[in-house]
Amino acid sequence: MERGIASFTYSDCTLEYAITGEGEPVLYLHGGHSNCLEQLGIEELAQNSYSVIVPSRAGYGQTSRQIGKSLEKACSFYIELLNELNIDKVHLIAASTGGPSGIYLASHYPERVQSFTLQGAVTKPWQEASVRDAVLSRFLFHPFIERFVWRSLSSLARFSPDYAFKKIAPAYSTLSYEEIKQRMLARDWYLFDRMTEFQRSGHGFYIDLQHMRQSLEEELETITAPTLIVHSKNDAIVPLEHAHYAHERIRSSKLICLDTWGHLVCLGKGSEQHTQELADFLQQHKAS
Repeated sequence: MERGIASFTYSDCTLEYAITGEGEPVLYLHGGHSNCLEQLGIEELAQNSYSVIVPSRAGYGQTSRQIGKSLEKACSFYIELLNELNIDKVHLIAASTGGPSGIYLASHYPERVQSFTLQGAVTKPWQEASVRDAVLSRFLFHPFIERFVWRSLSSLARFSPDYAFKKIAPAYSTLSYEEIKQRMLARDWYLFDRMTEFQRSGHGFYIDLQHMRQSLEEELETITAPTLIVHSKNDAIVPLEHAHYAHERIRSSKLICLDTWGHLVCLGKGSEQHTQELADFLQQHKAS
């Protein structure tokens, strides 16, 4: 599937973005350690006749980190991107650590949001599982170290995919590795390898940590767009309580708890339910 990559400059800052497919527009806010080259779930949307716009969020890819000074500023740039592309309304999808940006945008720009989907998304103030995890993640994904970490993981996945998956996958799931293997699909190996190939943290991870500390309860309660919340019961990165938290506060929301093997709801047995639920939801709320 052909993907076009471009950028535009506004207020002396650059926003990089990619567009895949043709049709009704979808604005996809990727999760952490990613960028506009995000792979998971994009091709399926494009094949269903959607034009999927994926901006590299603040500090990721070639997007200026200054855009991430606040959620307000970051979302104002996403709106400027839509203006640049002459798009009035979009189906908004926010994944993982893209959740806070999606919530803020859906709340403050309701006239630009046709529908809203949260995929394994952070929806409430973030708390690390332990002090050790917090210190380790800040070290490994520091802007001056992260490139070496991701290059090493990508090389490992390329030369020994089975070993790499065995070491990395359990971080995404509350299940044992044996249980993960039983729930995998053949394509998961390839998609996981592709994901690690393009992942980088840049300054984006540190910006995400700043944004995730904020309470967005007021924003959640003011979202009026029809909302689909999809989350895996076995997510070890973003606990399921985040999905319930959003569902309790967004009046027009529907919650789907999947039995996929972990955080990446596009992978594994059960991911076909996610694909179908999302397709049905977007079709139901297509622009008339």
